[in-house]
Amino acid sequence: MHRENGMMFAKTCWQRGIRVAALALALSGLSACGGQSDNQKFGTGGTGGNGDAVPYTSGVYPNYKSLANQCSSAAAENNFLRSWIDDTYLWYREVPDLNPNGTADPLDYFDQLRTSATTTSGADKDKFHFTYDTDVWEQLSQSGVSAGYGAQWILLSAVPPRDMRVAYVDPNTPASSQGIQRGDKVIAIDGADAINGNTQAIVDTLNEGLFPENLNETHQITLETAAGTQYTATLVSQNITSTPVQSTHVVNTGTKMVGYMLFNDHIATAENQLITAVTTLRDAGVNELVLDIRYNGGGYLYIASELAYMIAGPAATNGKTFEELTFNDKYPTRDPITGDTLEPVPFLPTDSDNAALPTLNLNRVFVLTGSGTCSASESIINSLRGVNVTVVQIGGTTCGKPYGFYPQDNCGTTYFAIQFKGVNDAGFGDYSDGFSPSNTTTAAGTGVVGCSVADDFDHALGDEEEGRYAAALQYIASQSCPTAPPGVVEKLRSGNSIVDGFMVKSPLRENRILGGRLR
Repeated sequence: MHRENGMMFAKTCWQRGIRVAALALALSGLSACGGQSDNQKFGTGGTGGNGDAVPYTSGVYPNYKSLANQCSSAAAENNFLRSWIDDTYLWYREVPDLNPNGTADPLDYFDQLRTSATTTSGADKDKFHFTYDTDVWEQLSQSGVSAGYGAQWILLSAVPPRDMRVAYVDPNTPASSQGIQRGDKVIAIDGADAINGNTQAIVDTLNEGLFPENLNETHQITLETAAGTQYTATLVSQNITSTPVQSTHVVNTGTKMVGYMLFNDHIATAENQLITAVTTLRDAGVNELVLDIRYNGGGYLYIASELAYMIAGPAATNGKTFEELTFNDKYPTRDPITGDTLEPVPFLPTDSDNAALPTLNLNRVFVLTGSGTCSASESIINSLRGVNVTVVQIGGTTCGKPYGFYPQDNCGTTYFAIQFKGVNDAGFGDYSDGFSPSNTTTAAGTGVVGCSVADDFDHALGDEEEGRYAAALQYIASQSCPTAPPGVVEKLRSGNSIVDGFMVKSPLRENRILGGRLR
């Protein structure tokens, strides 16, 4: 996959997770990045027969391309994965050489083919090793379509007593038609106690209700509003089309014209929506921008490059690098997947049809972030900082993914393993513990000027009284932050410690749970 803009480059992605997101979900091409696979919802995947053994010599790796799509046995699939990882994985030297005949499930084998090293905070260096069923991945990455309800869940407490809320709802979906709103708390699913239920049968019921695997499944989900009113929604799973840009408006503060944009997905369909949104903000004469990417797990890197260009404009970005990618030491000068000579990814001034992009020409941008901000979303932050655009971060520490990969299909499964690292025009890309607002009170990632503010589920996204948006407006008016809540506001991922919350997306994507599955 490629786009043209005076040069070709692979649509690789930075999650999550995603991507999950992760895009990233990445949501093959510049793709969404990060996250965990569909077989890792709240439980574990099964195993299968290993079939016929394959030749194996320790330290000897056949060309992975010659092993592709030999699907007669798990051993044959494992053999492909072993050679593919050794050839393209960024940290291939840190991966154990495992006999492909020794594991009965390729997904289990793949999980073992990663580095066990940690970052300076003690987090896993590789948090973004995951899979998708290929048909699901292709549908999601290209159009944002997959089975679900259109409600995006966020998990504030992973273990009983659980606390799971609605982060946001896509328009024109089963969830929106049932009146489900941001902040609603999940009480029960198909009669199973979602807060205190603690048996495997209950966990299975929760999984099946939240993550329908088929179309036209019917599930009863009981929720509680912020006012304490409980109601039960009857949800029927459908093909859900994500709406990446859901809210754009302008606030006249008297001294500033402040634009707000909610941007949730770096998928292909986001391009036209972003262009429309930026055009609206430009025509309104905005001189400040609040970009809400707290739930944006990443996606296509070219989308991130276009948006960064539209924010900063040509004066700040002409001739500058949006992202420069480096692969493992086997490939110092060329991309191992495409074979292309490595060249910096520029700030893209045109869209996929080579039409000029609108620009805001801002020298400052406010970004609303959280632990669900990952991959290509972090690339926007890093790239703008690299060309001296001031980024003011409001919210919590981002996921920490200065890495990316090409989706790799084999035998109906698409695999994601870290293959490259990216740096900005100033040569910086070391933010594997995320970006953190400068007044973060706990262990933090790379510091960015701004305010640590907890997520506010009592107000709609885009409401001027919503905590993070209100803090941005306050900073614009007075250059000051609201008083940070005591203790931990947001913590880096570590085991099942969840503070700001990890996204539980439906459909599953890059940042579905990432660190705290229901148990």
